Amino acid sequence: MTPPLLQLEDEQTRLTLAPHLGASLVSWTLRGSGQPLLRPPAPQAVENGLPGKLGCFPLIPWSNRIANAGFDCPGGWLALEANSPNDPFPIHGSAWQQPWQVIEQSAQEALLQLDSQHPFAYCASLRIRLSGGQLQIAMHVTHLAEQAAWHGLGLHPYFPRTAGTRLQTRATEVWMCDEKKLPTTLGSVPRIWDFQQPRLLPDTLVDNGFGGWDGHCLIQQPDLGYELECRASGSEYFLLYCPVGLDFFCIEPVSHPVNAHHLPGRPGLRLLEQGQSVTLGFSMQCRLL
Repeated sequence: MTPPLLQLEDEQTRLTLAPHLGASLVSWTLRGSGQPLLRPPAPQAVENGLPGKLGCFPLIPWSNRIANAGFDCPGGWLALEANSPNDPFPIHGSAWQQPWQVIEQSAQEALLQLDSQHPFAYCASLRIRLSGGQLQIAMHVTHLAEQAAWHGLGLHPYFPRTAGTRLQTRATEVWMCDEKKLPTTLGSVPRIWDFQQPRLLPDTLVDNGFGGWDGHCLIQQPDLGYELECRASGSEYFLLYCPVGLDFFCIEPVSHPVNAHHLPGRPGLRLLEQGQSVTLGFSMQCRLL
């Protein structure tokens, strides 16, 4: 039997959560019209246990891909295995593939917690709140292992994409990638990916990490009758994923670029000793057009 889902509501929106599926957000919709604010879940995605086919999931204790089957920590090499049938690399951490516990729940707010032993011991919490059409997510992770380890955080929301979807955000740099989707060179943002003013998403594939971010973006959805103003804290980077010919895109607030564990200086990662913590916040305010 499928474990129960959680429902949160405010005056404007309704949110469905699946704590047992990596604390995934199944859906977030407008109460009046039913329009999706996050991409609607794929058919049978909950029943088949597929967080990547839902609306959003947390990235703990790292975001995106890690090369070389692991990374070096002060206590030695931490070996990792590929954890997705769709990718040859360890991807998105471990929290999205574990069941979380419901610690608190009310009509508009829930607190979820995960006590993980993989790939090292950590405790993660997500406080999720709806208020006035705004979805607020506060992520807190504490390192519990005796040996220090590198941590990174992020969120992986999927947004609806229509012919009229526009994005506005600022970045000063972008990582170009190789055929394995790993970053190779850091450079200035090309004109086609410059979203300082609201513009349509590119028709070509984008699957890149951007830096120099102020944590703000605006997603305009005129075909769906609303816009989302998003703000992140603890995140100087975002990943933009625009697959060709599909009805969704992702702009992911993250604390570090892809494969930061193997980049010079490990940008954005935090080396946590036992008992130390790291946080990330993300809010999405819906405004009707």
